[in-house]
Amino acid sequence: MSEAGGGRGCGSSVPQRAPWSLVAATAAFCLVSATSVWTAGAAPMSREERQKLGNQVLEMFDHAYGNYMEHAYPADELMPLTCRGRVRGQEPSRGDVDDALGKFSLTLIDSLDTLVVLNKTKEFEDAVRKVLRDVNLDNDVVVSVFETNIRVLGGLLGGHSLAIMLKEKGEYMQWYNDELLQMAKQLGYKLLPAFNTTSGLPYPRINLKFGIRKPEARTGTETDTCTACAGTLILEFAALSRFTGATIFEEYARKALDFLWEKRQRSSNLVGVTINIHTGDWVRKDSGVGAGIDSYYEYLLKAYVLLGDDSFLERFNTHYDAIMRYISQPPLLLDVHIHKPMLNARTWMDALLAFFPGLQVLKGDIRPAIETHEMLYQVIKKHNFLPEAFTTDFRVHWAQHPLRPEFAESTYFLYKATGDPYYLEVGKTLIENLNKYARVPCGFAAMKDVRTGSHEDRMDSFFLAEMFKYLYLLFADKEDIIFDIEDYIFTTEAHLLPLWLSTTNQSISKKNTTSEYTELDDSNFDWTCPNTQILFPNDPLYAQSIREPLKNVVDKSCPRGIIRVEESFRSGAKPPLRARDFMATNPEHLEILKKMGVSLIHLKDGRVQLVQHAIQAASSIDAEDGLRFMQEMIELSSQQQKEQQLPPRAVQIVSHPFFGRVVLTAGPAQFGLDLSKHKETRGFVASSKPYNGCSELTNPEAVMGKIALIQRGQCMFAEKARNIQNAGAIGGIVIDDNEGSSSDTAPLFQMAGDGKDTDDIKIPMLFLFSKEGSIILDAIREYEEVEVLLSDKAKDRDPEMENEEQPSSENDSQDHSAEQITPSSQEVDLVDQESPEESSLNSEPESSSPADTDNAASVSASEQNSNPMENHETTSLDGECTDLDNQLQEQSETEEDSNPNVSWGKKVQPIDSILADWNEDIEAFEMMEKDEL
Repeated sequence: MSEAGGGRGCGSSVPQRAPWSLVAATAAFCLVSATSVWTAGAAPMSREERQKLGNQVLEMFDHAYGNYMEHAYPADELMPLTCRGRVRGQEPSRGDVDDALGKFSLTLIDSLDTLVVLNKTKEFEDAVRKVLRDVNLDNDVVVSVFETNIRVLGGLLGGHSLAIMLKEKGEYMQWYNDELLQMAKQLGYKLLPAFNTTSGLPYPRINLKFGIRKPEARTGTETDTCTACAGTLILEFAALSRFTGATIFEEYARKALDFLWEKRQRSSNLVGVTINIHTGDWVRKDSGVGAGIDSYYEYLLKAYVLLGDDSFLERFNTHYDAIMRYISQPPLLLDVHIHKPMLNARTWMDALLAFFPGLQVLKGDIRPAIETHEMLYQVIKKHNFLPEAFTTDFRVHWAQHPLRPEFAESTYFLYKATGDPYYLEVGKTLIENLNKYARVPCGFAAMKDVRTGSHEDRMDSFFLAEMFKYLYLLFADKEDIIFDIEDYIFTTEAHLLPLWLSTTNQSISKKNTTSEYTELDDSNFDWTCPNTQILFPNDPLYAQSIREPLKNVVDKSCPRGIIRVEESFRSGAKPPLRARDFMATNPEHLEILKKMGVSLIHLKDGRVQLVQHAIQAASSIDAEDGLRFMQEMIELSSQQQKEQQLPPRAVQIVSHPFFGRVVLTAGPAQFGLDLSKHKETRGFVASSKPYNGCSELTNPEAVMGKIALIQRGQCMFAEKARNIQNAGAIGGIVIDDNEGSSSDTAPLFQMAGDGKDTDDIKIPMLFLFSKEGSIILDAIREYEEVEVLLSDKAKDRDPEMENEEQPSSENDSQDHSAEQITPSSQEVDLVDQESPEESSLNSEPESSSPADTDNAASVSASEQNSNPMENHETTSLDGECTDLDNQLQEQSETEEDSNPNVSWGKKVQPIDSILADWNEDIEAFEMMEKDEL
């Protein structure tokens, strides 16, 4: 494929300053020539079978396109379940999804160059005539600048590119006189007002008829746009400038790209998901390669191929180095924070990142491309399609699948790069699944839920623009296509732009301002095509050896692992080491890691890093266990590293004999009274009956006007809150039912709602682990009347009541012991050893089992940071690794402190120490409040 040439030539056969048309064509040869290395790697698919599958793709396209033309045209899209067209304003709004629809026969325009690729030249000629006759670009409708650019402007330019190619061949399109190009130019001018910002970043939406900001435009008030939205313009806009000679389009697209580059986070070289178009401030500071950023990276590399500007390649390589350093955790690609790239931003991946293996092929980085693609394929084999989002343990996060083509795109590129017939079998699976699960009488319907197989009444235009194009090219021989596909570059919507544009109308000054910001290893700037003997060693099973350890990474909920565990128990052997059980100081565990190909590295900054090399494992089974162990470790770590959304809350015992000295760290709720915005709640506590609070209380008189104590479990948090609120409680404290749990060992989390509207809950709700909750319960048993203060942070204690205090020595001992426990529970909230101001606070639903808490608690504070490194599966465990024995001793001492059999009366603390602890507590809460990730 032409885009594969991330460089200027093949070996020394092309001069460094060769014309770009020659370089692009030579680059294409570099990628395709690799196929000869792989024919022996697996059983080749016969030409007859490939032709049969290619014909099947043609029939599927006819089914989709024919039904659109019969039942939907001139509407933008087909609704395949109801066999009618989707017209903006006539159907219930779907929110942002509808911004792609502009009453301009979207599916027809998006399908133009697909018709030529599939050798349907007569249908193409008819389609172009329909576009010229019927399509109106002057509609009073607000559309997405991004979607209109890649689908409509790209579709018109792709159609024009192939129309002039066919005209030159002399058989078709002899009447054509650049009409599609004139429409593209008209549309380009309609999009230009969106760039009227101080930054040069475009508004996300524009009215095709009235532009921006006019009252009748109904747009222009937006402040934010996604990085991909602003950074995925250069190919179409530059092509429009090169085709027409009007330089303004390329200038505007370059300015937007330049601004994004300037606003990258300099220490990590990453960009965020959304940015303020006026100030340039990052609004969402998480970074990945999926939704919101994806095609920004794609267009940097492809702009270098199409336009020949070195700065685009340098920028891409700078970003790619950061991606592989922080985001890539093979085979996973996990979002991180741009300012703290060692901190995972979420524990799930979205389907749009499936394009990235294909981009890595174009870059020439084949191994991680094979790994990630194989992982995605295993997810598809489990769910038939790639869910819109899935977790790191490959469970469904968002169950929809709108027939996205990104995985097919990467499959095509991997096949072109390797020639491995395995990828033909992958394509065959995609065809079978589409026909079996998505095909309906009027086309192909998106999946509403991949778990149930239910359909959604939509067939997006990109399905025809991309899916059938990539699948057909996957099985086609060169002679099956009526033009040389290597003379073109694919846009992100798979529209074709000719590479000869690189030498046409070059009026844009190319000023290289990149290198002054970039200091990278020279290997990132290879100016030649990758040598196939290096990319693909002489071992014909190279790709298979990379895929093999990943074969069971998803594995239908891991039945092999279950069987193996059962067999292990029967044979007396130990089951595989699980991440939750791992201890860095256990020699037996270290030996198991070595057997699984996992190395433990002590870093200079005190962290422990785990790195897996599958080829160093004792066997393929051990390599699988090692991969599973690394994924479990990442999951355990990320559970404690989610971005904090709300600071911890405080439960302060203010009655005699505590007088505010005992402050317990509490987790907040995502519902009820927000203590950070309202005055604290003060009241006596009372246990509810039933204690779990899952039904109407039988002792409403006991909790009336008081703060109710309820136990976690058996129903949702919100249900408990409603029941105690109905009984007249002024607040609630949920105490963990997992005996012995403590904020010393488990991260706090926010109590989630029940998926329903929780606005009816007006009282504050806080969560205490068992250890902290037992302090209140013990106080009730001792003093009966216990008054607490629920607040966002601890309040000053009451000096008047403290002066009246006449406690017995026994009570004194109890007070002091409780105070000794409190500071440690607050200190362990600050889990990030590198940045002590940060606290870990996760969101967790009531339905979580006690085992969830156990899993999190079993990972020590020194085992909480995931750290991707190079191209290996890695995870880091923060902590002072040089003194692990001391850590274990301290852990043992903590366990002794929490042992209920240890007499509190033996622990006496001077008042000066108490005051010092109190000041530390206040400072800790203030730090938590100011924390910004």
